[in-house]
Amino acid sequence: MASLATTYETGFVHRQSVVEADIDFMGHVNNLIYLRWAAEMAERHWETAATPEMKASGLWVVLRHEIDYLRELKLGDEVELRTWVDPVKGVRCPRHVDIRKAGTEKPSARVLTTWTFIDAATHRPKRLPADIKALFGM
Repeated sequence: MASLATTYETGFVHRQSVVEADIDFMGHVNNLIYLRWAAEMAERHWETAATPEMKASGLWVVLRHEIDYLRELKLGDEVELRTWVDPVKGVRCPRHVDIRKAGTEKPSARVLTTWTFIDAATHRPKRLPADIKALFGM
């Protein structure tokens, strides 16, 4: 299982390059791509960290996305993405994604997504089980 990801410093990290399909008519990464990257980071982190039993117990769905676009990224840029989670509030689980050009100190975008965990059978929100809370350092 992956280590706890509870802050930027301990966040789950992934690197990738900006490709042609990510670019909009203005020559930089399209705003919708940042949203896709945030969702993909949550999935990568879950797939890496969770046990098969955890994955079978429920599904994650988005309740809300908030994105701050700060600096542009362009074709060929190497991008570092980091994700971490805050403690749950009821059935709401806040997840951060920091997106920046690799090697820089300032983010290109910050995403805060509120997720909820739903029961795999009923598709109704449920509180996070203790093992999943522990996985996320709660």
